[in-house]
Amino acid sequence: MASGFFVLLDDIAAIMDDVAVMSKVAAKKTAGILGDDLAVNAEKASGFASSRELPVLWAISKGSLLNKIIILPIAFLLSAFFPIAIIVILVLGGLFLAYEGAEKIYEFFFPHQHASEGITEETFTEEEILALEKDKIKSAIVTDFILSVEIVIIALGTVIGQPISSQIAVVSIIALIATIGVYGIVAIIVRMDEVGFKMIQHSKKEKSILKTIGNLLVQALPKVIKALTVIGTIALILVAGGLFVHNIEFFHHLLPQFPSILKEFIVGLVVGFIVLAIVNLLKKLFGKKAH
Repeated sequence: MASGFFVLLDDIAAIMDDVAVMSKVAAKKTAGILGDDLAVNAEKASGFASSRELPVLWAISKGSLLNKIIILPIAFLLSAFFPIAIIVILVLGGLFLAYEGAEKIYEFFFPHQHASEGITEETFTEEEILALEKDKIKSAIVTDFILSVEIVIIALGTVIGQPISSQIAVVSIIALIATIGVYGIVAIIVRMDEVGFKMIQHSKKEKSILKTIGNLLVQALPKVIKALTVIGTIALILVAGGLFVHNIEFFHHLLPQFPSILKEFIVGLVVGFIVLAIVNLLKKLFGKKAH
């Protein structure tokens, strides 16, 4: 009886070890999306009044958790009864990611005119401010839903041949990391300037270490968000390229002399700009018909 109990414990330990290994692989595969998720949410959670940043972030975090509660069961059902759908979704997700990455690069070199969302002299009532806040939260949750689908499907793609119990464990771990980890880091990022201001206020000397660090934190916030955006864009292209290379036979055998990371980046970039060109062409065609 005792020996059977220890065998069971050994089996559980082996399963947990496998889950840990697979979770590491899945985390590496989804790292690009998590980087982009971090950049997008840091941008969306900033720009509010200091007292509202954390409540807004908490509201977005709850929406993100609800997104994953909706997405996970659907993903597991597809994996169990219609696994080919996971590959199709992975490729479609790759097209979306490649397009998103290419669009960001195109926007960098050929910026469009955007309506200014900065601070204006216009005075808003409390109701109007709360309405604007709700709109931004809804927008952030919708964006999170798209990114969550990508994270879950990519994570699921790494364990598609494993038992359903392992799939549930690994993908659920990645989903939790994507929610708690990303929004925890976002909370730290958006409060950087506030911490910096507090340090400056508490500094009694003109040239103190506290004041220097405070100034660095205040100045670093926009640079950190910009750096995350750049890293996230590169990661989007790499993840998209990896999805095409690993799931489409033609791309798998393309450019065999190139290192895998360079091949994935080239494939992701080329496909991204092809999709971007098609989307822009369709926009122009439908735009002309509308007029």
